[in-house]
Amino acid sequence: MPQIQSMTVPLWGLVVSIGWTISIVCLLLTVRIRHLATGGAAQDFGNPQTEKNLFWRLYRVQSNLVENLPLYLGVVFLLTVRGISGTAIDLLVIAYITFRLIHSLIHIAGINPMLRVYCLAIQFGCLIALTTLAI
Repeated sequence: MPQIQSMTVPLWGLVVSIGWTISIVCLLLTVRIRHLATGGAAQDFGNPQTEKNLFWRLYRVQSNLVENLPLYLGVVFLLTVRGISGTAIDLLVIAYITFRLIHSLIHIAGINPMLRVYCLAIQFGCLIALTTLAI
């Protein structure tokens, strides 16, 4: 029988990332259902929307999360398969996940888009560092 390994910080980060994505999808579905229930049309979902529209911001957040998940998953895979761990890895993972969540919240709230760019830069730096440490 295979031995089950304990959860590492990168794996917990993956759990948080998946859970956050599921939460955003549920929130997006709620907004869509409310829109339809109040007389909105299904065609409204396919039209480019402005950043002021909550539905559109949630849709973009969900898309961003789905686009970024494979990148983080790849890093976790490399770290796990190679058995690489440590404080630096854990701190980079925590920073990546934290700024991924902050990025989403800023986007949902419609706050200054430059803050999202800063969050994205930090996330990208974390992914590059994690990949470098994994190889």
